[in-house]
Amino acid sequence: MKKNSTIEDYRDIIDLPHPESKKHERMSPLSRAAQFAPFAALTGFGEQIADTEKKSEEKRSL
Repeated sequence: MKKNSTIEDYRDIIDLPHPESKKHERMSPLSRAAQFAPFAALTGFGEQIADTEKKSEEKRSL
């Protein structure tokens, strides 16, 4: 059975400084955020959904 981790398990490393690369500059927060930003896997799909939704609303109001 796996033991649940506690802060005590990491007490020896918790206050160590963040490692800095000698080869690469630290990435800016904006660049870092861009790596995890959502992307449109299906280009135009959102517009198609909005168009279909609009048509459905028009039919309902008739």
